[in-house]
Amino acid sequence: MQYGLIGEHLPHSFSGIIHGLIGEYEGLRRDEYTYELKELAYEDVGAFLKAADFKGINVTIPYKETVLPYLDKVDDAAARIGAVNTIVNRAGRLYGYNTDYFGLRDLILHIGIELAGMKVLILGTGGTSKTARCVCTSLGAASIYVVSRNPVSCDDTDDNITYISYDEAYKLHSDAKIIINTTPVGMYPKAGASPIDISSFKELSGVIDVIYNPLRTGLILDAKDRGIRCAGGLRMLVTQAVYAYRLFTGQSTPGSSGSDNAPVSAKDYEHDDRISALTDRIYQKLYKEKRNIVLTGMPGCGKSTIGRYLSDKLNMDMVDTDELIVKREGRQIPDIFSSKGEEYFRDIESEIIKEVSAKNGILISTGGGAVLREENVRALKSNGIVVFIDRPFEYIIPTDDRPLSSDRDMLRLRYEERYNTYCASCDEHLINDGTVTEAVKKLLSLMEQTKTM
Repeated sequence: MQYGLIGEHLPHSFSGIIHGLIGEYEGLRRDEYTYELKELAYEDVGAFLKAADFKGINVTIPYKETVLPYLDKVDDAAARIGAVNTIVNRAGRLYGYNTDYFGLRDLILHIGIELAGMKVLILGTGGTSKTARCVCTSLGAASIYVVSRNPVSCDDTDDNITYISYDEAYKLHSDAKIIINTTPVGMYPKAGASPIDISSFKELSGVIDVIYNPLRTGLILDAKDRGIRCAGGLRMLVTQAVYAYRLFTGQSTPGSSGSDNAPVSAKDYEHDDRISALTDRIYQKLYKEKRNIVLTGMPGCGKSTIGRYLSDKLNMDMVDTDELIVKREGRQIPDIFSSKGEEYFRDIESEIIKEVSAKNGILISTGGGAVLREENVRALKSNGIVVFIDRPFEYIIPTDDRPLSSDRDMLRLRYEERYNTYCASCDEHLINDGTVTEAVKKLLSLMEQTKTM
């Protein structure tokens, strides 16, 4: 192995993609910079590190603390945190670093969350939690509370850090300004769950979730609904990877000698503009590849037609949730309504939406009533930009294959019932009052402008 990632379960990791882009953008041949994902059982970690058959590796859950006894040297920042996510092999000696620190710090500063003088709740007690505590301290947080189901002991020397239970968080610290989630609650494949109910925290000004898959966790969706500044963990993941690449390859910092054998500190790269530039480039590329584009709107508004044109333009796979329902049931939608009723249809629709929303980089055309259930909207938004295709009523033609809008009067009733829901549930609103070509052009422009979720 040249470079790679070790962890317990890695099938949905983005790290291989990110490091592939790093190699591409840095102009490296594939044989110069190869990055592999290697799943290890706990009992195999020690043997893998002792063999040291690699140039550099990243470490993820649950081994960021497990690897410490096997390292020859740990840089000051990683030692202070007590967790390592990057290991470099220099002539058989293993050096440990924590680039997660810089990833999280960059994310917080990038979206403009102010920590100085603030009360912060950090959810979770693992290696990333320790990183978050160090970042919050460095950014001047007034008080830091580590929230855990079982807050039995505190291994921090910082008097500013206190361990509390979730009940204590709700009862005693509802005035918290910032919440940072470092737990896996809400991570794929159990997306949608939230580790804490933020409605109890009326003074929140910032929410960070280190989870990057899905792009928007339940916690982040809750924060967005309340207008709170927030972000998921994708940018953090990219930033820490770029820092790790610099350490792997021993690249010099501006003004340094750049000796390959020098035990460089990750902090040496903190003000390197090349890292910011590479991070931004990869983040934008990865985000656009991983986000879904979701089309909502009335039956007959043009979702399917626009979707097919857009699919060709962007080279994205397209799924139509109504078509998937027909395929699963083996009968047409009017037959499902007549034999099983609308509630049965909506239940199947919700199952389909949950399944397709978990995917990345696809175009989803939804049925006209998909947004009527909040669970569907949240699922679609977890990885997708929701676009309301707003076709003026006079342009929509009723058809027999739509059981709730098969004639003009029924269509008008549905239009009036649903219009506000379409508007409230979308991220982008597209007026489709022209040709398909014009609508696709508008949509492409919207997607180019929408850089983050």
